[in-house]
Amino acid sequence: MSEVVRFTREGEIGVITVANPPVNALSQPVRAGLDAAVRTGLADAAVQAMVLICDGATFIAGADIREFGKPLAEPSLVPVIDTMEGAAKPIVAAIHGTALGGGLEVALGCHYRVAVPSARVGLPEVNLGLLPGAGGTQRLPRLIGAEKALDLMVQGTHVPAAEAQQLGILDELIEGDLKTGALAFARRVLAENRGVKRASERPVAPVAADFFANYEAGIARRLRGFKAPFHIIKAVEAAATLPFAEGMKREAKLFQELMSSSESRAQRHVFFAEREVAKVPGLPKDVAQREIRSAAVIGAGTMGGGIAMNFANAGIPVTLLELNREALDRGLAVVRKNYEATASKGRLTAADVEQRMGLIRPTTDYADIAQADVVIEAVFENMDVKKEVFRKLDAVCKPGAILATNTSTLDVDEIASVTQRPQDVIGMHFFSPANVMRLLENVRGRKTADDVIATVMTLSRRIGKIGVLVGVCDGFVGNRMLHQRTREAMFLVEEGARPEQIDKVLYDFGFPMGPFAMADMAGLDVGYKVREERRKAGKVEKRDSRWIDQIVEMGRHGQKTGAGIDRYQDGRTPLPDPEIQELIARCAREAGVTQRAIGDQEILERCLYPMVNEGAKILEEGIAARALDIDIIWINGYGFPAYRGGPMFWADQIGLKNIVAAYRRYAEQFGAHYWTPAPLLEKLASEGKGFYDL
Repeated sequence: MSEVVRFTREGEIGVITVANPPVNALSQPVRAGLDAAVRTGLADAAVQAMVLICDGATFIAGADIREFGKPLAEPSLVPVIDTMEGAAKPIVAAIHGTALGGGLEVALGCHYRVAVPSARVGLPEVNLGLLPGAGGTQRLPRLIGAEKALDLMVQGTHVPAAEAQQLGILDELIEGDLKTGALAFARRVLAENRGVKRASERPVAPVAADFFANYEAGIARRLRGFKAPFHIIKAVEAAATLPFAEGMKREAKLFQELMSSSESRAQRHVFFAEREVAKVPGLPKDVAQREIRSAAVIGAGTMGGGIAMNFANAGIPVTLLELNREALDRGLAVVRKNYEATASKGRLTAADVEQRMGLIRPTTDYADIAQADVVIEAVFENMDVKKEVFRKLDAVCKPGAILATNTSTLDVDEIASVTQRPQDVIGMHFFSPANVMRLLENVRGRKTADDVIATVMTLSRRIGKIGVLVGVCDGFVGNRMLHQRTREAMFLVEEGARPEQIDKVLYDFGFPMGPFAMADMAGLDVGYKVREERRKAGKVEKRDSRWIDQIVEMGRHGQKTGAGIDRYQDGRTPLPDPEIQELIARCAREAGVTQRAIGDQEILERCLYPMVNEGAKILEEGIAARALDIDIIWINGYGFPAYRGGPMFWADQIGLKNIVAAYRRYAEQFGAHYWTPAPLLEKLASEGKGFYDL
């Protein structure tokens, strides 16, 4: 036995205790210790049954992530679980905290499972681009049926203990002390002569002949591009159609295919990056944070209402301020409608809705936000308007309050300059819909205090967001890179590519939708106003493609007006419009552009490579500290496919030298203005390195 696994006796019950803080991960010493402990219990004639329990805050929460990507030291988990399941003496898993991944697979290898009511179980390997590789795909369907097992594994769900008992994963819930209850359960198993119950010996309940094909078809669109969900289906089908031993071989083969795939590599990168992104380079770890007990949001529009919901969801009282009473009432009605829609799907109770609505206090008076610990401005994207709001906040808010702007492009330093406390000002750029999107682009100003940064990064997690810290520049990180893609997509249409062709190329790459479908859905007038503001500010492109502006000036604003770039016969289904095709051709002639057939590869390169190039500039300028910050922003805010790892990770995979070579080709074709590689991109490419070598 190892130091991290103990074997003791409580009368006739052997107790195996795992103590591998912080989450009792299945490291090599734990695997070896489990194997030795079980063998010790089997060899001791005085031991009639065993209980597996864990010290600390949780049961075995999964694999040891430090072993990811490395050769696995013996013993591997499968033979350890086989030893447990094959034992002639009953073994009871006693679960608290979480039993996830390999942790639940260990529990499934035990003969019985009990848990405290607060425990949760799950097989979330799909989030790493993997499948449960230690028998999870073979044992779980035998306990709860193929369909429920697939739902749990394909969705990566963490199941509460009560539901797990109903499903058949758990045998009993233990009220009170877990160890006492588990020992009592084990003694009842002996007294009632229940014997051992091996999941591997149970059949999978029969399903229809077309069940697996139908299940795959049902997730095909939603999970396109991901490999793991479809390999999980194949593994569960093996459980339903093959003997257990053959199913295990099939599971192992499918697991190895995933482990070596580019998709899983990318998803594992994202998994670690999402945890690393909260650690801000250069920010002292011991900086004291400000206490956030209450919040306020300025503006009750769609964005402001959504931001307020995040605080209410986290149990933080929030004051929602809107000077116009009618607009305030309308905003509150939208918030209630959103909560009631969630309740109608069974994800909230009616009491939850009222409790959260009760945390949102409406007001039309700035005096009511005087004591808020953090105030987030979410008014119209106009510098003059925002400055006026911050002047009022500076006058009204208490000393030490954090004053945040939700601007998506404007200069946070200029906004802070109208206050007497620029050290308290920061950007908190929520993404729409703010109550749904996970990303929060936190923007540090030139004078933003360290304790404000640390507090806002912690607050991001508290309200369920992935906070990424960036610096001040036009568009910050996400929108600055998006501008490059949008510009090239506009040029490509003018040069002869069809909008629907560009949309399809980017959709096939893995984005939820292409740029023009997105523009029509969001409203073409939104982008029009942004471009007009940029022109007024003197931010004029060397080549200005105006065809989309002319569509807006025709009164075609997208889906909401029934027509934009496409026509919408039923409000949603797009139909290419010959009138728009002629408008584009006319604009091309007026601009002196000769239209031509454009291939999909050129579309992909011209839309994505400029994003990577801009990302290189962002890193050079220190706007983002690390490539992973950029990747997490694009995956969680802009729909970059997680199975490609983000734009900078993807660029490393395809080779920066290939991107530089494409830049040189396009410079010969279109000129150097838009096609000069960033110095950092060129340097890394020449050295054979990538962004993750920095």
